[in-house]
Amino acid sequence: MFRKLLNSELGRPAVDEYKALAKSPITVVLDNVRSRHNIGSAFRTADAFKASGIVLCGISSTPPSPEIHKSALGAEFSVDWAYRENTVDAVRELKDKGHIIIGVEQTENSVSADSFLNGERRLERDKKYAVIFGNEVHGISQEAVDLCDWTLEIPQWGTKHSLNVSVAIGIVLYVLTPR
Repeated sequence: MFRKLLNSELGRPAVDEYKALAKSPITVVLDNVRSRHNIGSAFRTADAFKASGIVLCGISSTPPSPEIHKSALGAEFSVDWAYRENTVDAVRELKDKGHIIIGVEQTENSVSADSFLNGERRLERDKKYAVIFGNEVHGISQEAVDLCDWTLEIPQWGTKHSLNVSVAIGIVLYVLTPR
């Protein structure tokens, strides 16, 4: 028999306690993500995996927003975020700050997420990473892909060639976040 745990039993930190916790070395970059619900989901997932922050770029909306809040459930208050008008400028800025740039995109020579699941690869805790997720229709712009140190692809076996960006964020943060 299983009893569902109450929220009070989960031991979750308050926002101020969360902000003081050590974070993963991963910063999430959203390249022109148009849905505020997907952006809110990105905040909530970034909170769950203790991402270092989110950089919202281009047409990506920013908090405060009722639609973002509806999906984020308040994570827009716990996760640090910044806005940049241009994704390429944001990526260059992160590169200049020493981040390794990873694009989540189907490209020639992309690395399979499976290589992280089976332990062949892992991120190093002492390095900083920026992981770019693209627009719901067009993915990551080619100009941003050109700045990537490598790209990561989520294997898929169905008829579609992509996943919803919020689903992709969850999968990628799960497989990449150092334990």
